[in-house]
Amino acid sequence: MTAPRLQHIQDHLVPRKCNSWAVSMSLSPLTTHALNTAEGIPAARLPVSVHRLDNEEWKEMAKGVTNSDGRCPGLLTSQTFIPGIYKIKFATDKYWQSLERASFYPYIEVVFNISDASQKYHIALLLNPFSYTTYRGS
Repeated sequence: MTAPRLQHIQDHLVPRKCNSWAVSMSLSPLTTHALNTAEGIPAARLPVSVHRLDNEEWKEMAKGVTNSDGRCPGLLTSQTFIPGIYKIKFATDKYWQSLERASFYPYIEVVFNISDASQKYHIALLLNPFSYTTYRGS
């Protein structure tokens, strides 16, 4: 019982690699946090990908999996984060299957506009098997 709790605290302080580029949490202008509202827990191990619209085609910028706190903080660097239209895709089917639960939404895509890339952006997701809510957090 102690080991999972220690891992949870460690993930809070020093997140595990959240994408292939291993971007530092403090340097990322884009973060996310997913919560499983059906069970009142973080949505851990939820696959996430970030895409930018480029010449009317989506280009994958990063991908990862949420940590034990439901966060995937190090998605992009300030160098790769430029004004434009982005989407963050949450592979909710894989998440719910890992919990042996059925769900209505196989994935959730949140499309948003970045006009000032010098700001920090936080995309929060509250989900359960049959609904979801998203908002720009702080």
